Amino acid sequence: MSFCFTFHTNRLLVPLLITCLIICLEGVAVQNEKIVTNVGAIINADSRIGKEQKAAMEIAAESFNNKSGNTRELILHFQDSGGDPFLAASEVEELIKEKKVEVIVGMETWQEAALVADHVGNQSKKIPVISFAAPAITVPLMQQRWPFLIRMASNGSAQMKCIADIVSAYKWKRVVVIYEDDGYGGQVGLLALLSEALQDANAKIENHLVLPRLNNSSMAKPNWDEVEELLKLPTFQSRVFIVLQSSLPTVTNLFSVARKMGLVGRESAWIITECITSLLDPQGDDSMEGTLGIKTDYATESSSYAEFQKEFQAKYAEENNSKPGIYALRAYDAITVISKALERMPNNTTSTSLQNMITTLLSNYKGLSGNMHLKEGEALLDSLRFRIINVVDGKRNKELNFKHENLTRAPQGWGMPTAGKPMKFGVPAGNKHFGKFVKVEPRNNSSYDFSYDGFSIRIFYTVLTHLNYHLPFEFVPFKGSYDDLVEGVYNKTFDAAVGDFTILPERMEKVEFTQPYMKSGLSMIVVEKYDESTWMFVRPFTWKIWVVSGAILIYTSLVVWFLERSRNPEFDGSLKNQIGTATYITFSSLFFAHREKVYTNFARVVFLLWLFIVLILSSSYTASLSSMLTTQRPTLNVTTEMLNETDAKVGWDGGPFVSKYLSDTYRFDANNRINVSSENSYTDAFKSKNITAMFLELPYAQVYMNELCEGYTSITEPYEFGGFSFIFQKGSPIARDFSKAILELLENGYIKQLQNELLTPEKQCPNTNSRPKSLSLNSFSGLYVICGATSTLCLLLSFTPCVRKSQKQEKHEGNAGPSDESVLRSQHSNSPQAFTSVEIECVPQR
Repeated sequence: MSFCFTFHTNRLLVPLLITCLIICLEGVAVQNEKIVTNVGAIINADSRIGKEQKAAMEIAAESFNNKSGNTRELILHFQDSGGDPFLAASEVEELIKEKKVEVIVGMETWQEAALVADHVGNQSKKIPVISFAAPAITVPLMQQRWPFLIRMASNGSAQMKCIADIVSAYKWKRVVVIYEDDGYGGQVGLLALLSEALQDANAKIENHLVLPRLNNSSMAKPNWDEVEELLKLPTFQSRVFIVLQSSLPTVTNLFSVARKMGLVGRESAWIITECITSLLDPQGDDSMEGTLGIKTDYATESSSYAEFQKEFQAKYAEENNSKPGIYALRAYDAITVISKALERMPNNTTSTSLQNMITTLLSNYKGLSGNMHLKEGEALLDSLRFRIINVVDGKRNKELNFKHENLTRAPQGWGMPTAGKPMKFGVPAGNKHFGKFVKVEPRNNSSYDFSYDGFSIRIFYTVLTHLNYHLPFEFVPFKGSYDDLVEGVYNKTFDAAVGDFTILPERMEKVEFTQPYMKSGLSMIVVEKYDESTWMFVRPFTWKIWVVSGAILIYTSLVVWFLERSRNPEFDGSLKNQIGTATYITFSSLFFAHREKVYTNFARVVFLLWLFIVLILSSSYTASLSSMLTTQRPTLNVTTEMLNETDAKVGWDGGPFVSKYLSDTYRFDANNRINVSSENSYTDAFKSKNITAMFLELPYAQVYMNELCEGYTSITEPYEFGGFSFIFQKGSPIARDFSKAILELLENGYIKQLQNELLTPEKQCPNTNSRPKSLSLNSFSGLYVICGATSTLCLLLSFTPCVRKSQKQEKHEGNAGPSDESVLRSQHSNSPQAFTSVEIECVPQR
């Protein structure tokens, strides 16, 4: 009985113990189980960037999962899109449905990111999307369209600005842009940004080349002969190449073809963007030596970076000594942000709450790629800086301090001429007049061999001797107009042109001008008219001389009269007659016709000095009047206003801009503007009264006037043109070298000397038409002062005897007694004449 009871008891206890054990084991299992968060990752597994991103994301996920006490686990589900946006979108749909992913990261290109964001937006469950790409140009309302999209990348504006700064620093003017065809027009935005940045740097995109896309999974190569044909550059000469985007195999083949064609070297410059530069650390090719690359700068001193680099190199072992680039750092930061967001959230996580937490963290986040903040869905670095590296060889790069290093060895960036391909200079050969500037003549009646001479050609040859390099060139005669030749340089028929080209605003839009070697403006030539004035005889002296001379004459006459009135018998009679006589004597001395004698010594001194002044004045007057009467005196009162008012006919010669200038600036009617297109026809047009004035550019007018010498005069108008210059294609560095040489020739006086020798030699036209000027008061002021001072001094000295006699007489009268006084009175009363004689004795000495 007891046995049965024990048996039944054991039968009940065992299942109970087993049940308890099972419950305990299940509790432990529940306690050890982690909350799993699935993350979908879209990468391009065939690209180096995609491989780096995969390794970096795995390191971040492992670091999060291996934390002790962590109740969450992050599982990455990688999908290879191959760079195809449509494949990326379909893979995202698979990840959401089958893998139940709660976050999507990756997308190397913006086309992938945009299509994935659109696809996720159409799903009922809108999960966060973190892309490693951003559009080149951020369009408005992007965040409203994709509120769940976070772009952990910067747009291309900063990088394009950096490229423009490089172009500006080296003073390149034109560039060629190259990029690989992605099939979706992904480089249109970057092209627009680069074009705008280059415009600010005074440069422009001359052309762009689209490379065929190379399938990395296939060993077959595209037809690179087509690329070689593109790189022959038949229509442009820029040697500055900017590669915006390309896969490593494509860019490697591109440089191989370019080096074979001689396009990689001293004269050429190559710039590659970050998406290509990041591929060159472990990879390389000698054909890329000298290339400038751009890299985003990031801190490498922290212990976190050192630890990540160590793990990265261990995991990404397919490349030797590989260093993580900015793309790997951003991928690591993206997974790290997701991990930190999960740590801070409760177990019942929703996609919306996860999105908000990620956004909160990125608003102020410090990661391996740098300190960043979130603005309108874009995680921007607080300080975005770039490093410029120079590819030294296939395995080694050198970082440049771009502002201070390597500028003295700057590539030309331009296709320099060679003996086999000399520079083609167009020379105007259709200009039959003013051959002193450019003269093109066939040798021995040949149709192919020409001789070139003239003022402009001589300057060109001299400039060549001032260049620090040899310039192979050839002249090509051009019989069209100057504007047509400018157009020929613009459309690259000619590399440049030599001649007397006037710098004009509309021409500067098409070609590059050198420093002008001669000033230019508009000059008006008119027939000389002579000034036959009735009062010509008074012009030798200015009115001040006439007034001062008359005053000196009157003053001298008064002084002579005062000094001579008591001794000279010519001064008998009334006061009026005496003064008239003194004036006559002084005035007649002007002609040296006086016959009267001068008795007093003081009067003789005054009169002799006056005769000296008369001699100087008469000689000067005679010489000046003779010069005025015998020298031409053209009137210069002809103005454009007067010609317009009188409806006069005016001639012009030169380019159409001269006629346009007469129309727009001077308002000459079209019927009054006559084109006189030959230098030999100017004089005939004047003589036949067909024109009243002739308008020429100043250098031509100087040559014409120098040949005429007389009969015409030129009036330089106040408006000036840009000057005479040579022209080159836009952006040509040779134009800058020519400008420097021309400045040197202007400074050392060579051009002025050559101008006097060839254009306006003095022996052809003596200077006979300069108008003599009236003599001024300053010419005789010294004589006038001496004459006036001497006359005044003699006048004052003449009073000395009178003062002495007056003093003696007063003394004598003071000493006389009453008897003496009576005697005197008696004498005076008896002899009134004697009293008079006593008074008259007070006169100047002889």
